[in-house]
Amino acid sequence: MVFSWRKKKPRSFNGDKKKELEIPRHFLCPITLDLLKDPVTLSSGITYDRESIEKWLDDGNFTCPVSNQVLRSFDQIPNHSLRKMIQDWCVENRSYGVERIPTPRIPVRSAEVSEVLFSIMDSTRQLDRCACLDSLHKLKKWGLESERNKRCIVANAAASGAIAAAFDAFAGESIDKNINVLEEILFVINWMFPLTEQAQRYIGSQASLYCIALFLKSKDLSLKQNAITVLAELLSCNQKYAQELTTIDGINKTLFHFINNPICPSITKPSLTLIYHMVSLSNENTTTEFINMGLIPLLLEIMIDSQKAICEKALAIIDQLCETEQGRGFAYDDALAMPVLVKKILRVSELATEYSVSAIWKLSKGDEKALMEALQFGAFQKLLLLIQVGCNDKTKEKATELLKLLNPYRPGLECIDSLDFKNIKRSF
Repeated sequence: MVFSWRKKKPRSFNGDKKKELEIPRHFLCPITLDLLKDPVTLSSGITYDRESIEKWLDDGNFTCPVSNQVLRSFDQIPNHSLRKMIQDWCVENRSYGVERIPTPRIPVRSAEVSEVLFSIMDSTRQLDRCACLDSLHKLKKWGLESERNKRCIVANAAASGAIAAAFDAFAGESIDKNINVLEEILFVINWMFPLTEQAQRYIGSQASLYCIALFLKSKDLSLKQNAITVLAELLSCNQKYAQELTTIDGINKTLFHFINNPICPSITKPSLTLIYHMVSLSNENTTTEFINMGLIPLLLEIMIDSQKAICEKALAIIDQLCETEQGRGFAYDDALAMPVLVKKILRVSELATEYSVSAIWKLSKGDEKALMEALQFGAFQKLLLLIQVGCNDKTKEKATELLKLLNPYRPGLECIDSLDFKNIKRSF
């Protein structure tokens, strides 16, 4: 498929504010019109910056962007002579604020990645942490050099399975002895989402989960982020591992602490994901512990002013907790519950609306006080509008039932006898 692209004004440098230095045309990438950093030539004879043309080809294009000629091959030949000319030009024009472009590194080849992965598998069998660490350092270095290298590593079918197997083996032997290896594995495996089934089995083992849970208590912020992101990915791939996670002592308190004392969104969001999967289990002890910690009032307070993703996850947890009598009781007793839930209808996203309506429906069934409170905060008008603008069948069914429950408490209005809500006068 071919995408059109627009030319933009070539970049220029202005060092002394009196003269403006124009970059020679043949030093510019035809796609971005920026100075070439890693010039490569296609079979069409046109030279582009490697990153730009790779993105063009990765998007499914098979023609040269300039000539529109169908490419005979996708090989990219480094244009060393042009790159050296550009570097010399940069040095000559340093007074204009031009910085010399660094000599690009040679991209990693798939054969090299396979060789390193084979070394990781071999060192895992022998539990040779030094050899495994050396191999992991190579992968990490390659991945950090460029996105192309990272894609090459991830594209290897054996990558996630081999690295996850190494984590399971070294975590099972000794966390203290192998902590450096385990930290590097967590860093690298964050590139490899979604995890393959083989990788899930290794990361979901008892030894691996215990190790990752231990890393959540680390003072190293980067390690915390890597650990909780891997856990959230694992449970999102397969919820059965949530049951294993609930058996780890102290995990509930750790996750609650991350919500109660937020460090950064990259930890808060996966923490909410983990809690949702854990309370979705038929595990009364886990749900009760989270409720008794004060999770419901904490989430309601967070939702007053939060990002879309955090709000959606918090609403999903509250909706799930309202499945239990204890959860509904805590929500009933919180003055923020009904106003916040009603406010989030049609205000955040379709998913947030679905969870809000579901939670209100669970709280209001057979409870006159809850119905009066929902009516007071404008639930009737919002639910009516929701049905008129459209929603999924499940949400529509609950909204319809709520409207019928709320209607008798609206003074001066006749009861709803049918599903034709368009004829009902609205008070907004």
